[in-house]
Formats: sequence, structure tokens, C-alpha cells
Amino acid sequence: MNPLFADLPTTIFETMSSLAREHQAINLGQGFPDDPGPADVRQKAAEATISGNNQYPSMLGIPELREAIATHYERFHGITLDPQRETMVTSGATEAITAALLATIRPGDEVVLFQPMYDSYLPIVRLAGGVPKFVTLQPPHWHFTAADLDAAFSERTRVVVFNTPLNPTGTVFPREQIELLARYCVAHDAICVSDEVWEHIIFDHHEHVPVMSAPGMRDRTIKIGSAGKIFSLTGWKIGLVAAAPDLLRVVSKAHQFLTFTTPPNLQSAVAYGLMKDTSYFTEMRAVFQRSRDRLAGGLRSLGFDVLPSQGTYFLDIDIAPLGETDDVAFCRRLVEHHGVATIPVSAFYARDHVPTVVRLCFAKRDATLDEGLERLAGAIARR
Repeated sequence: MNPLFADLPTTIFETMSSLAREHQAINLGQGFPDDPGPADVRQKAAEATISGNNQYPSMLGIPELREAIATHYERFHGITLDPQRETMVTSGATEAITAALLATIRPGDEVVLFQPMYDSYLPIVRLAGGVPKFVTLQPPHWHFTAADLDAAFSERTRVVVFNTPLNPTGTVFPREQIELLARYCVAHDAICVSDEVWEHIIFDHHEHVPVMSAPGMRDRTIKIGSAGKIFSLTGWKIGLVAAAPDLLRVVSKAHQFLTFTTPPNLQSAVAYGLMKDTSYFTEMRAVFQRSRDRLAGGLRSLGFDVLPSQGTYFLDIDIAPLGETDDVAFCRRLVEHHGVATIPVSAFYARDHVPTVVRLCFAKRDATLDEGLERLAGAIARR
């Protein structure tokens, strides 16, 4: 067996979800909403299943959705795309990331990764033969400096993987950070695989700045979005890819041999959804921001140190002020003894991890959040 995968431990997400089921816990660990998603988008998928095409669609995605991707990104981000040559649909953003990395990394190429990071990045970089070089971010703001990039970039840097807004920290990187990264990518002739799946889930009037929009990055960025995140339909697995023709041509060949194509009924529904009125996106953000504030306010009232959350479904707490030094052990105690599942942020690092930060998902109904807070109150009371 390939030791890269054979030797991987069970992911912390599966471990905590299993413990949540075993202990009948409130699951504030895994990142999915307990809302079924917008009814009109789901209805479009149902109609397309009954009356539309259910055979293989185009490998690149149905024309209707590729046109919608281009229109959507011009509308919201001012990025002009050729839908025929610069857009593609994949079976989820994770597949898009995998295709992008397999297409761009040659054995021995150095790949810059920002940690904490989504857990699929590192195994795929290694599968492609890449040599990881880490930029380690620190709480509470999780920003990076020119010195951090100087230490990670070299003449062998080929690819950068960057996630904004950042899971698990909820950081929306400001324009100055994006432009700093862009200068290093241009100077080192590096391609950026930009994981922007949370691009619409941002709060407090923060602005999502696509890496592709930074100076010098239009033709060296592979931009990846997620319909599952945009429409709270995480099981649909519809990835949205935008890149210059020379990049997309090779990424599409990797995609061809991963999943080849994606369910056409879901693509039709996502095409409809991307063209929804701006009010949908505004209201969706407001709902999630209200849930964030409900959970954050409750946690603060219990005595937890809540770190800033500017986007995503997540907020973090720093457990160091509680005298805790091991986030994994702390999360295990919460689920086993107090019935609340959370995620230790140390799981998002390959090395040099921060050991005292815990991630909670607030994309839940009020009753779920309130029950979780009630149980966490018991955990604080028993200290």
C-alpha cells in the first residue's frame, strides 16, 4: 500500500464526529449547517433531475453554469473571465484543489503552505512530489509578514496554496496581505492555488479580495470556489474553478482523470443560484453573522477567550487563559464528559502547532447553539 495514505491517522474530524455520536453530543465540530439550504435552489435540482439531462455532461461543466460562474465573479469581484476558456466545474472544491496541485507540481518543486491549513493540502502536495515549505500563522490575527515569506520562498518555489477566508481561524485577509503575497509570487514566478470557498461568508463589512485581482496574479492564479459553501449545501460537492487558459487547460486534464464530470442536475441548480439577487447573499451573511454573535457572546459570558472571526462557519477560543495547554485533550474532555464536540486547531498544522486554540462551528440553529452553551457552562463550572 502507498505509505502516504496507509500511514495517515484517522482524521480529527472523523474522530470527533464518532465521539459525538457515541456520547450523544452537540456537534459544534464538523463544519456543516443544520439548515437544508435554499428551497428554490433545491427545487431547481429536483426539476432538472426529472426533466433535464442525466447522462454525462461536458467534462468542463455545463455551458449554463460556466456562463454563470463568469457572470457571478464579474458581478461580485470585478474579474472578467472567458467562460469557454477560463472556467471549469469539478466535483467539489477538494477535487479542484487536488487537480490544481497535480497539474502544477513537478517532483522536487517547493510548495508554500500557510498553516493552520485545510487537511487535504499536504497529502496531495506530497503525492505530487512537492516539497512543503510552511508559513506558520499565530493568533489572534493570523497574519504573515515579509520575513515569514522570505523564509518560505526560494528559487525552487513553484506553487503557493493560500486560503482566504481561512479555515479554521475565520480570518479574512486584507488587501495589503494579498498584495504582499502577490509580490512574492511574481518575484518567484510561482503559481497560486487560491482556495476561496468561503468568499461569500464574510462579516462586519470585511471585503473578500480574490488573489486573482492582485497585481500580476491574473494569469498565475487558480481560483477555487464552492457552491456547497455559497448555498449551505455541503453535500452537493460542486467546485467552481477560474484560471487563465494555459493553466486551466492542464488542470482540466487532471480533473478528467479524477472525477471526469459532475452531476448535471446539481450544476443546473447552481447556475440558477449564482444568478440570484444580491439580497440573497446579503441576507445569508446576516444570518450567519447573527449565529456567530450568539455563540461568541455566550462563550464570552461563560469566561472563554473568543478570538476574532471575520468569516467562514467557525470561531476559535483560546484555552490558554483557562490554564489549558493541550487542545486535543481539552476537546476530548468536552465531548466525553460534557457532550459538546469541537475541533482542536493543532490538527490543522503539520508541525510547530499552536496547542491552545479550539474551533467551534456556529452554522447551527439557535436551539443547537444554546444547548451547546448550556453544556459548556457545566464544563466551566466543574473546573
